[in-house]
Amino acid sequence: MTTSEDKIVAVDLFCGVGGLTHGLERAGIDVRLGVDKDPDCQYPFEANNGAKFLHADVGQMPASVIRKALDDAPVTLLAGCAPCQPFSTYSRKAKRAGDRSAKRKSHPDDWRLVERFSELVKELSPDLVTMENVPPLATQEVFTNFVDELEKRYWVHYAVVECQTLGLPQTRKRLVLLASRFGPVSLPSSDLPRVTVRQTIGGLPELAAGEVHPEDPLHRACRLSSLNLERIRASKPGGTWRDWPERLLAACHERSTGSTYPSVYGRMEWDAPAPTITTQAFGYGNGRFGHPAQDRAITLREAAMLQGFPRNYKFIRNGDRVSFATLGRLIGNAVPVPLGETIGSVLTEHVARTAKPIIKKSA
Repeated sequence: MTTSEDKIVAVDLFCGVGGLTHGLERAGIDVRLGVDKDPDCQYPFEANNGAKFLHADVGQMPASVIRKALDDAPVTLLAGCAPCQPFSTYSRKAKRAGDRSAKRKSHPDDWRLVERFSELVKELSPDLVTMENVPPLATQEVFTNFVDELEKRYWVHYAVVECQTLGLPQTRKRLVLLASRFGPVSLPSSDLPRVTVRQTIGGLPELAAGEVHPEDPLHRACRLSSLNLERIRASKPGGTWRDWPERLLAACHERSTGSTYPSVYGRMEWDAPAPTITTQAFGYGNGRFGHPAQDRAITLREAAMLQGFPRNYKFIRNGDRVSFATLGRLIGNAVPVPLGETIGSVLTEHVARTAKPIIKKSA
């Protein structure tokens, strides 16, 4: 049980719309501040969480801002998910397309935000640190250097986590790092029952392509061309475009390069987890994002719920225009809420077990 003496107070860097913060707060952590340079994140972050939002570039922000937010905290946590440029959607697409610039060695600026996160940890010496990121980061020198620096002052653990084992209804893998000055800490093995697409979005009202639910502007489906409407009607849950009659095939499918990507233009399966929700999950042709039964792609609300956000999570003010591109980006880039809650639960239990009396690893 958490007491006032071991209450964890956190700052969430690169906070986005608040997926990590929401999970941490569910686990009993007091998140006081979220920082992100994207102004579109402010409303959803503050409308759904108890923390304040600071519109700022973490790469340029002085450590004093974070120190002030953590002032007088019994136990401090610095959390964040630094964007990694080499693993951006553009970089991956360019590499697949043979873009020579995408094949170059990583430029130092690509990793600047990871390095800045490391610098802030060194300057602030929080009691706890957590970082969530893409699995390929674990193979990069910048991550090895970060861990080496942490291990001078912290007990460190990191692992690649399959999020569906934590109750997230999608097949998403993430690199999670935990560090503590109180003692060894780790993510326990977990294998919760798989949460399915049906369990997550099966209760939402039916929609046709291009329709929006009158009571929820995010429960809105993209329009489909007549050709794509024929295609989705020919698509089987869990199948591929290879199930279609030949007249529906796109030119790219007939090329050798296109034949290696069977997951585009696919339907999800009701009784399985969703694929990884991306920033383009609202588009039928962008992956296996077709609804399992209805002839449309999933809606923005469905994408958010598959990321673990509650159905009533607010992303826009009443009356604001809905932008698929903007909200798709915010939802797809979010830390899944169940992952944040798992991290928070591990840390609160760790502190309650090890921090009385508080003995910190010396610098």
